[in-house]
Amino acid sequence: MGKGRFDHVLVAVAGEDDATATAAALARNLDADRVTVVHVVEKAGGAPDKAGVEQSETAAEASFAAFREGYHGGEVTTRVVFDTDVADGLVRAAREADADAVVFTPRGGSWFERALTGNVARDLMDAADRPVVAIPDAGTGADA
Repeated sequence: MGKGRFDHVLVAVAGEDDATATAAALARNLDADRVTVVHVVEKAGGAPDKAGVEQSETAAEASFAAFREGYHGGEVTTRVVFDTDVADGLVRAAREADADAVVFTPRGGSWFERALTGNVARDLMDAADRPVVAIPDAGTGADA
């Protein structure tokens, strides 16, 4: 199967391990001239946040470094986004970056965990104003 092709994609990463897996999956499945890697920090919306701003930005930088280490494609830029809703933050970031598509690797978890935490992938597809591309983890697929 051939690779998909985009000029500019926005890629969501949620941590170092996810960034490493996403970089490999992106390299395997898509070609892009430009990649904007986004780490969304979910704000509590009036309640205390899970982590402080500095701690969140440090975690995001580690994710970005892991992505860069594993991805050897086109130009990579990074951005930390703060939002009360991860999907909304990704859609806004894609719009602001003028990305052709939003790309992500589906994250695991049981149906019960997804029901409790919400399904960001579903919410992203519902809210998106541009294509949303789910790419399989590099360890899955027909020729893995």
